[in-house]
Amino acid sequence: MAQDLPYREIGDKPSNFTAGTSISRMIDGLGYRYYWATDGLREEDLNYDPGNGGQVCRDVLIHIYGLSTTILNGAKSEANIRPLETEGMVWEDTRASTLHNLKQASDIMKNLSEEQINELKLIFKRGERSSEVDFWHMLNGPLSDAIYHVGQVVSYRRSAGNPIDSKVNVFNGKNRD
Repeated sequence: MAQDLPYREIGDKPSNFTAGTSISRMIDGLGYRYYWATDGLREEDLNYDPGNGGQVCRDVLIHIYGLSTTILNGAKSEANIRPLETEGMVWEDTRASTLHNLKQASDIMKNLSEEQINELKLIFKRGERSSEVDFWHMLNGPLSDAIYHVGQVVSYRRSAGNPIDSKVNVFNGKNRD
């Protein structure tokens, strides 16, 4: 199943440098980091508690899943319905959904013109209430937050005695041989 998931590696660079391809590549960088941060997680890793009143690893991963839905919905200017339903999600499905959300968002972004990106909105709905903000908030909000939390997962699993594969190369987006 892992072979069917996106982001085992990032792949070739885009042929042109645009706002859309730049945002797409940032999402790809997140996808690659997430793929390897979550590859081979054990039950004890998912339940790891840093003991400082923070979230256990599984809760951080659910949060990253939520951020991936926000990133995808932002790329489509579709509403993010809150609260996000995550009750009873199985870990393998959460991981796959997160990776596929990121891949779909990346594919959308790389094909958008600057004008189309300027029209994108982050939309949030909670019951009858709705709010929207400019897409700029995607960069410093959900996208940056997801990268931050992937680093948290890497730290948690290292602390739990299960570090990520030493061949992971986030600079190249492809593992060392």
